Amino acid sequence: MNLEDIARKAGVSRSTVSRVINDAPNVSATTRDRVRQIIEAEKFHPNAAARALVTRRTDVIGVVIPSVENIFFTDNSYWPMLLAGLGQALRAEDYAMLLWMGEVTDNDERLMRKVSNHHMVDGLVFASLTGDHPMQSHLLEMRSPIVMIDKPYYNADCLSYVSIDNVRAGEMATEHLIKLGRKRIAHITGHLTITDGNDRLQGYKNALRNAGLPIDDNLIYEGLFHRDAGYAGMKHLLQFKPDAVFAGGDTIAIGVLQAAHEAGVRIPDDVSVIGFDDIDVARTAIPQLTTIRQPVLRKGEVAARMVLDMVEGRTQGPQQVLLPTELVIRKSCGAG
Repeated sequence: MNLEDIARKAGVSRSTVSRVINDAPNVSATTRDRVRQIIEAEKFHPNAAARALVTRRTDVIGVVIPSVENIFFTDNSYWPMLLAGLGQALRAEDYAMLLWMGEVTDNDERLMRKVSNHHMVDGLVFASLTGDHPMQSHLLEMRSPIVMIDKPYYNADCLSYVSIDNVRAGEMATEHLIKLGRKRIAHITGHLTITDGNDRLQGYKNALRNAGLPIDDNLIYEGLFHRDAGYAGMKHLLQFKPDAVFAGGDTIAIGVLQAAHEAGVRIPDDVSVIGFDDIDVARTAIPQLTTIRQPVLRKGEVAARMVLDMVEGRTQGPQQVLLPTELVIRKSCGAG
């Protein structure tokens, strides 16, 4: 059936049926109920494209993960958890999710135009956008509501985002190692082109300064948020004899454990190890990882609700939300 058929059965005009479908005003309660009953009885589904032309809405939120670097399909459960949180919150309000995933480069103007095209989606969520990414320069120009997952590298005051206090969390991780009596605490960073990586490094340095311990550049290895960086980082750091390692992510920490095992270094007897995120691999690692837990699923849910609030006009202006973290003590630091 089409709108004319529904209108004929209800004894109203086509425009009245359209107003009922789009929840427009100026329709009496009696007429609205009669039209909805016929729509339900006939199992009528409005044409989404036609409806979008009238309402200028698509009921779709775009989610952009620009640089997955093949970690999405490995043992890193961060991304599935994040998308699960986004999906749950969007479905609860009858919105669909359009996922863009993969590399966007300076030469890929076509994909960048698609992401920027406000006619395709009602709002956009960006996850872990690096500071050197070409999309950075487009964010403030976009007309669609935008929410960033993780603090933006630039223009943080002008954009809405959901994140955690990574500086304080980095301090918390390092302070725990200091309380265990460790003196030569190394740090393997995540991506330093993402604020998460930079802020955790800053927290590590803050904790050392506050404890009167020196910041030794030999004990800081610039890595990435994946296992190979942890493995390579630990191989490099062993020559400087660390007695503890703060890994910028749990997948980094798994690489640390592997390199330590191959070198005959006992965890936690010789070196204590602490990770970050508390994803699945933290609990299945041998030994299980002490880590900083961040609410990844909740982060996705909050980001979705933030962008929907903007789309629906429930909020105005940039919104910034910081979610809590906690220290989870397990055996990789000698306790748990």
